[in-house]
Amino acid sequence: MSFSKETKSELCSAPVFTNEYKIAEVYGMVLFARTFSMNDISFSTESRAAAGAFSQMLSSLTETIVDMNVRLTRRGGATNIYTLSVPDSNDCRKICQFFGHSSNQPNLRINRANIDDDECVKYFLRGAFLVCGSVTSPEKEYHLEFVVPHKKLSEDLQKIISEINELAISPKIVRRKGNYIVYIKGSENVTNTITYMGGQMSAIEIIQNNIYKSVRNAVNRKTNSETANLKKTALASAKQIQAINIIKNKRGLEHLPDDLREIALIRLEFPEYNLREIGAALKEPLTRSGVNHRIQRILEIAEELSDK
Repeated sequence: MSFSKETKSELCSAPVFTNEYKIAEVYGMVLFARTFSMNDISFSTESRAAAGAFSQMLSSLTETIVDMNVRLTRRGGATNIYTLSVPDSNDCRKICQFFGHSSNQPNLRINRANIDDDECVKYFLRGAFLVCGSVTSPEKEYHLEFVVPHKKLSEDLQKIISEINELAISPKIVRRKGNYIVYIKGSENVTNTITYMGGQMSAIEIIQNNIYKSVRNAVNRKTNSETANLKKTALASAKQIQAINIIKNKRGLEHLPDDLREIALIRLEFPEYNLREIGAALKEPLTRSGVNHRIQRILEIAEELSDK
């Protein structure tokens, strides 16, 4: 399974806590589908999870019927293509009206009434990513994109992402094969975007891969044992950086106690350090167990913030 499919599967398993969030996520799905009009609503995907989420959530929210067709393609290997559509034009009209869209709109634009608070934006972006987004494997590069068929709609999406304070990023737009690509580059930007949408494990995989690359490039020769230890260190460091970024984005590192903030800053600056090296880098050196104790406190704080 590709990294993009894995990410979408994780996002589909993330909970949707309120009806307002559900409306925002489904709106992101239908608005960024291949077609969204009074006569036709449809899209195709290689992600079984995304196809199932679209069908189930749209049907339950709007009480409409969604058809799903599956075909096998040999492009890039044997892959199932799932095509979702709303067969009844009356249902298409009902869905458009549900989300505040009419037949006399010359350009398809985002109706912000469906995403009227910051938390709704998160679910809206998740829905858009599920139907028109993809993320490159971190083993190749750090690139996340949304393929949008309409220029004004792509500009609206770019603006909404730029307004998300937790991300602090400015996506770019490029034209490709008749579509408008809203894209985000860089390991930190891609990691933060996936985390924001609810893909914590996928984000950890990106961080781990980035750390492993930097360590691998710094070492010319490794034994099998050393390689295994490097992977273990990279995974632990990735989880810690993920937790620190959650605290940084939701509360700010300045709210951490001095001893925890010092640990957090060293971990961010030196992701390849093991616990002993972190302890040695402190103003007042600390043992491995002492560093581990403080890191566990950081992880607990991040977990508490994630649950809110």
